[in-house]
Amino acid sequence: MKSIEASPELMLPGRKPIQLVDENGSAVGDLPDEPVLRSLHRAMVLGRRFNRQATALTKQGRLAVYPSSVGQEACEVGATLALEDNDWLFPTYRDTVAVVTRGVPAVETLTLLRGNWHSGYDPYAHRVAPLCTPLSTNGPHAVGLAHAARLRGDSLAVLVFMGDGATSEGDAHEAFNFAAVFNAPVVFFIQNNQWAISVPLSKQSKAPTLAHKAIGYGMPGYQVDGNDAAAVYTVVSEALARARSGGGPSIVEGLTYRVEPHTNSDDTNRYRDPSDAEPWRAADPIIRFNRLLGVDESAYAEEADRMMAELRAEMNQDAHVDPDELFEHVYAVPTPRLRAQRDALRAELAADRGEA
Repeated sequence: MKSIEASPELMLPGRKPIQLVDENGSAVGDLPDEPVLRSLHRAMVLGRRFNRQATALTKQGRLAVYPSSVGQEACEVGATLALEDNDWLFPTYRDTVAVVTRGVPAVETLTLLRGNWHSGYDPYAHRVAPLCTPLSTNGPHAVGLAHAARLRGDSLAVLVFMGDGATSEGDAHEAFNFAAVFNAPVVFFIQNNQWAISVPLSKQSKAPTLAHKAIGYGMPGYQVDGNDAAAVYTVVSEALARARSGGGPSIVEGLTYRVEPHTNSDDTNRYRDPSDAEPWRAADPIIRFNRLLGVDESAYAEEADRMMAELRAEMNQDAHVDPDELFEHVYAVPTPRLRAQRDALRAELAADRGEA
């Protein structure tokens, strides 16, 4: 595997994003081993099917909302498969494919978006933090965990997903700065899909690239072709290894595009020309790997069909919801105000049932 070192040259304006597989599926750099390439391909195909199924479930009313990552599977899969078992993943609301790739059951991954219970899965069992809806708030949490692990002497790294819009938030600044100052073993992976809902990148940042933001914080930054799963995997693997070895944090910008709406409630025709997505569809990360490996999605059709059938069956079961669970896991010891809110809800529900 080609070593991508932390070089200032990667930060120069005008430098092309790191790429190992071009749009025609031809290798243009040193690729990971074939088993890794096949794992990346499989996970992207399953991720695409998961995206399609989740979108369909939303239209059927089984999910409250779903932010699709169709077209971004190379970022989701490439970065996540670079993690080692002991590492942690801090996802955003759009990173359900990454969470499933990490091994969280599909139905548990969608629980939060369904409107049930807290995160839907045990973060400690999978070493995956809950899906994060507010922009960038997962960053300081990830840095805190990474710093604590470093103080304990634990050998691990933390991968934080962010969108391009998230880099404009104060929480991102705090996370970048704290991680750099305290040398926390964190990799910030920015999926630059060009749009923060309806706000284009040109109105979010004047930096030559989002990877350039790393310069101001004193850490290395890389811009990678976010539709090239091999390149994403290689660069993130190197950055995570550097973090584990005490080299500190990095920023990796994956250059990709949000080909579908922000969520199912979004209308992209109100703010962008539909033709803008066509060049990005032509650079589809799965098509690249189909050509590179000489196979297509049908190689995983049976596995995908089985996975989606199980997901549909589980999603068609009405979940048991206990209102008291709203107040669990908020504080280690419930505060008087929280207990009062719980008691008020209990009384209101009892009155609705006609109970004294």
